[in-house]
Amino acid sequence: MKKFFYGMIVFMMLITSCSSRRGTLSSSKSGSNSKTSSSSSVGRPTIAGNDYIAQYKDIAIAEMNKYGIPASIKLAQALLESGNGNSYLAREANNHFGIKCGGVWKGKSVTRPDDNINDCFRVYDNPQQSFRDHSEFLLRPRYSALFKLDKDDYKGWAKGLKAAGYATNPRYPDLLIEMIERYHLDQYDRRETPKEKVVREEVVKEEIVQNVQETPPATVKTEEIKSPLAMRIHEVKAQETLYSLSKLYNVSVEQIKSLNGLTDEALSLGQLLVISK
Repeated sequence: MKKFFYGMIVFMMLITSCSSRRGTLSSSKSGSNSKTSSSSSVGRPTIAGNDYIAQYKDIAIAEMNKYGIPASIKLAQALLESGNGNSYLAREANNHFGIKCGGVWKGKSVTRPDDNINDCFRVYDNPQQSFRDHSEFLLRPRYSALFKLDKDDYKGWAKGLKAAGYATNPRYPDLLIEMIERYHLDQYDRRETPKEKVVREEVVKEEIVQNVQETPPATVKTEEIKSPLAMRIHEVKAQETLYSLSKLYNVSVEQIKSLNGLTDEALSLGQLLVISK
């Protein structure tokens, strides 16, 4: 009887020990799930320059082959205007070049503060449409001289865009060239034979004439469809934070977050931030 009594005590101790251990394991597992859930609730991570280039270089090359705009120029402009694809317009509207609605736009749109508090911007179904619309935006008489350049002449294009009024920032050509050379974007440019250039120039000429003919006389001016680029860009350096940048440029942290579509304050080395427009 005494042996039976002691046996029952040992048995009860074993059950209690196992129950306690299961509770510990369950608690640990629950904690792990909680941590994962918390991590997944964090906003989308910012896109680094190299990742953006890898994602969109093929589209830029396709546009270059069709119209002659250097892929390096297209990518550099997209990087600058969308802040590596992190801007609100790029993320939410697939608009990588800040093109406004204009009188000829019949698609979806979104309002955002720019020149005015409620400026209308185009919304695209995908980034490819944005890259194509940017090409078609340049197919206007004011930019026609650029298409006579070689399609691997990124320096000529950078200077020509500023001269044609694409940007107000006097350093815009330098910004593009520095961007191209930093990321070696000229590796995506392609030379063309004299015969290929003549054929391509004829295609572009016809496109420009057609665009002029199809544009209603009362439509908005080019500047109202695409404001001359006047943004200030900053490349994030080691140890910099949104707070230190806000003090450096005398702007609010929230303004920087809003311009770049940031949902948290995490920054990456080399990340491009739009500071002001």
